[in-house]
Amino acid sequence: MLIRIARISFLVAALLVQGVAPGASMKLDDPLPVGAQVKVGKLGNGLTYYIQRNRMPEHKLELRLVVKAGSILEDEDQQGLAHFTEHMAFNGSRHFKKHELVSYLQSIGVKFGADLNAYTSFDETVYILPVASDSKDDLDKAFLVLEDWAHGLTLTDADIDKERDIVLEEARLGKGAGDRMQKMLMPKIYNGSRYADRLPIGQEDVIRSFRPDTLRRFYRDWYRPDLMAVVVVGDIAPAKAEQLIRLHFAGLKNPAHERPRGYAQIPARTDNEALVVTDKEAGPASILIRYPLKPFHERATLRGYREQLVEALFAGMLNQRLQELSQLPSPPFIGASSALSRLTPRYRSYNAMAALGMNGATVAIDALVQENERARRFGFTAAELERVKKSMMRTYERAWNERDKTDSAVHAAELMRNFLEGESIPGIDAEYRYVKELVPGISLGEINAYAANTIPADSGKLVIYTGSTKTEGDAPIPTGDQLLAAVASAEKRDVRAHDEKAVAAHLMDKPPAPGGIVDESRDERLGLTRLTLSNGVKVILKPTTFRNDQVLMSAARFGGQSLFDDKDMFNARYADTIVAAMGLKDFSPLDMRKILAGKAASVSAGLGNNTDVVAGMAGATDVETMLQMVWLKFAGVRRDEDLYKSFIGKQMEMARNRLSQPGALFGDTVLATLYNNNPRAPRALRPDDIPRIDLDRAIDIYRQRFSSAKGLTFIFVGSFDVAAIKPLVTTYLGSLPTPDIPTAYRDLGIRPVTGVVKREVKSGSEDRSTVSLTFTGPTDVTELEELRLSALTEVMNIRIIDVLREKLGLIYGGGMEGSMTRIPYSHYTIGVQLPTGPDNVDKVLAAMFAEIERMRTEGPSQEDLDKVKTNWLQTYRKSLQENTYWLAALQTSLTEGTDPGTILTFDKEVQNLTVADVKRAAQLFLNTDNYVQVVLNPEAKAATHAKNEADEKPVKQG
Repeated sequence: MLIRIARISFLVAALLVQGVAPGASMKLDDPLPVGAQVKVGKLGNGLTYYIQRNRMPEHKLELRLVVKAGSILEDEDQQGLAHFTEHMAFNGSRHFKKHELVSYLQSIGVKFGADLNAYTSFDETVYILPVASDSKDDLDKAFLVLEDWAHGLTLTDADIDKERDIVLEEARLGKGAGDRMQKMLMPKIYNGSRYADRLPIGQEDVIRSFRPDTLRRFYRDWYRPDLMAVVVVGDIAPAKAEQLIRLHFAGLKNPAHERPRGYAQIPARTDNEALVVTDKEAGPASILIRYPLKPFHERATLRGYREQLVEALFAGMLNQRLQELSQLPSPPFIGASSALSRLTPRYRSYNAMAALGMNGATVAIDALVQENERARRFGFTAAELERVKKSMMRTYERAWNERDKTDSAVHAAELMRNFLEGESIPGIDAEYRYVKELVPGISLGEINAYAANTIPADSGKLVIYTGSTKTEGDAPIPTGDQLLAAVASAEKRDVRAHDEKAVAAHLMDKPPAPGGIVDESRDERLGLTRLTLSNGVKVILKPTTFRNDQVLMSAARFGGQSLFDDKDMFNARYADTIVAAMGLKDFSPLDMRKILAGKAASVSAGLGNNTDVVAGMAGATDVETMLQMVWLKFAGVRRDEDLYKSFIGKQMEMARNRLSQPGALFGDTVLATLYNNNPRAPRALRPDDIPRIDLDRAIDIYRQRFSSAKGLTFIFVGSFDVAAIKPLVTTYLGSLPTPDIPTAYRDLGIRPVTGVVKREVKSGSEDRSTVSLTFTGPTDVTELEELRLSALTEVMNIRIIDVLREKLGLIYGGGMEGSMTRIPYSHYTIGVQLPTGPDNVDKVLAAMFAEIERMRTEGPSQEDLDKVKTNWLQTYRKSLQENTYWLAALQTSLTEGTDPGTILTFDKEVQNLTVADVKRAAQLFLNTDNYVQVVLNPEAKAATHAKNEADEKPVKQG
């Protein structure tokens, strides 16, 4: 067998050397064909179009208008206007007056923000419109929307001026440490090119003062058919789609004197440089080593495709090694990665980056660079390559298995990348064939040669440190000279070849003695098979055809963290993650990754607040592996003090990093105020909590809950055959131990405060605020009341956008959400978050409470309620074809003791929902005599902003 495999590999390699694709007449340097699943065309005016028929989900269409015009094309007086133009696409056009577009699309089930959306980047602007495809009128209007976006925006002076406040609020929302540091980093990252001065959000002074004609000039110059693509993917006949494209876009004309669409050049960096940028409010410290940028054009040939496979195999092996380093007892970094990445559509570079731990920048650089050097000098091992090949093959196999079950939005994104980046689109049939033919012929020698040639060792590197100006912990902030010295030292260090340790080939040598089935019943209406096993464990089986290679699993019972006293609060909260960090039974995490190479299976077991939960997923052929992992979760705990120390060190670093972030203090205050500082109330981990965590006590708590499967019902949903899965279920679940343990939760008495409670938090140096409102109370939880509460929050969100954003210009984003639960007592919670400016806080509060009062006295308009209902019904129709929906619905029904049959009657309940129902819900749930209000305002203006060392002058090394 080994001789046969070697001979096949030799023949494949020989064919590749000759430049011929195995199993085909295609040569390696021939262009990759466009797959038969896609029609790509070009109109006479230069507009490109893509059409792909896809019935996942049914009766749905994903439309995209892609424009090769972003902020990089802005003139000096237009900075921010590419993004501003995107905003104006929703504010009046030839066929839709201001606000009519959003209102119309909401009326046909398209949700603003979640479905209907757009984005602007340096080099492109993309408009996203998902619509139902089973209504001719709606379909025709959807293409009319795209046409208006392309050349029919009205862009009136009044509409432009009205939008300024909203765009400025969006800019305010992005302010903070990240934004301040990014502005300091951009000139160096882009090496003085135009990109550094063209962040899409733009310049606030330009946004406030530009003349409307300046924006109209950008739209006129760059929104033209030769820079556009229309993408149509979904449940539509291709001929119909093409007819609509020609009808709406063939008449578009390019400008008579069009401006050339150039691409900004990024100068090569010749010296090694370092930059240290810190900020009082920054999050975790990090290191980035950006090696010299190189121009890049996608090679849409089989040779180019093969090179991408080599890149992926290389990156997979190197990043696996870096992950191993992050699990050392005193790890050099919390996490790290190295790979080639794209900076712009036409430039890419090799990067090495790390999130820093308590050991600081020098230690992290030393480990990061040394590991890259190890790969460059010595390459990888045959075992590493075999594992990463297995994983790659399984990934492509699953994609091919799901070829007729892939969501249309995924296909649309791929077609967009073809237009914007030149990514090849041969289709998964061809790609899976290429991978099966090419991957076996990629040799270890070739990968090692690639590593030696790809990991740069010359000059032109940019080393960046970012982090907080605070110096808690053991590691000081480095200087630029120290960063460069650390890199140079690590590159010269003696390193040895990677030491590969052998590991078991399988999770289990032999399966356990199986149990049996003592009871079986069938629910024909829901398509369920219910089993009771001989050890008392119950099983619900729901085979589906929604996906071809997906099986989901869930199990829960009452108990969880609530069973443990206050002194064990953090031991209980982190018991499952501590145990998982140390491995599974006798295997370390590294062992597990090696054993599971080429398999699609994962399992977790954890303690929720009031429940014990087991969850898992697997490919259709990997269900047994998933069930073996479940069995091992109950078979014991692997105690590893080194991995525990690594875990605790990372938790400490993350807890420390939170302290500098204004949003963290704000969130902590909201919860502390809401629950009156109850020690068992939910809150984030603080540094002084960590000494309360004890390894052995955490293991003991885990064993208490997961040494017995008593009271668990396992639910399986997905692509399996009932008869085939039964033996696996009886073997691995029927043999689980089920000694007696408590299977009821304990009500800890955590209750929200009553009355009106108001707090103010002063944190952060930017001129931004956030308003938080929380309404709570006891209620009788029923499916109907949950539906009414959800409808209330949805119509309120429509009003928030219509009034606080569009009419008053007080916010950009934000909204309301609500939930109900029966556990540990029946109650509801409604939360509102509204980011705004400090000068607008009172206005936002007044407007918000006016809308609440309006809802309580008048209820929603029938039009707004119908928008919500239409969206829900479309979402429900799609959800019924998803394994995730069925698993969640069955698990919720089982946990809360409700009728699972309501899964099939949700549409009727929605249709019966009335304005009066929502008005009653507002009166019941938005009680203005019982809420918590917390407002985040900035601290004193004297706060320290971002800075870099040496008066913002980067350190250079020739």
